Amino acid sequence: MFSYYTPQTANKAIPEVKRMFANIVNQKKQVVVLQQELQSIADLGSPFDRYVKKKQELNSAVTKLYKAIEDLEGTGVMIKGVDEGLLDFPAKRFEEEVWLCWKAGEEEVRFWHGKDEGFMGRKPLISSGFPSKEGGLDPSELERLR
Repeated sequence: MFSYYTPQTANKAIPEVKRMFANIVNQKKQVVVLQQELQSIADLGSPFDRYVKKKQELNSAVTKLYKAIEDLEGTGVMIKGVDEGLLDFPAKRFEEEVWLCWKAGEEEVRFWHGKDEGFMGRKPLISSGFPSKEGGLDPSELERLR
């Protein structure tokens, strides 16, 4: 079932997202290594049995990679770039659909951007008016309004 994240729920999910994303990164590295090995086997004119076995190993690794991506994106978090470590959480800012933006290496979600903006359009969450719960504003927004 689809649901929007708040900055608080996104940050609560970060430890599991980090674990799942690290698995994706590792799976991708494995795929790249196997692709290089397969190419070397082909370049050397090795027997078909060696090529077929390596190709099957690569196919299995690609399947595992896609399954890992499916598992993470099944949580609602969208991968925008594996190599860059960019992930977005669907959210609402007042009535506007936006993305909460997280980059691998950051400890928490601290930025957001519009649906049609990317990483370069990131804006800080502080004083951005995100609801923390149904109908409520982020505590930083409440402080700014006082």
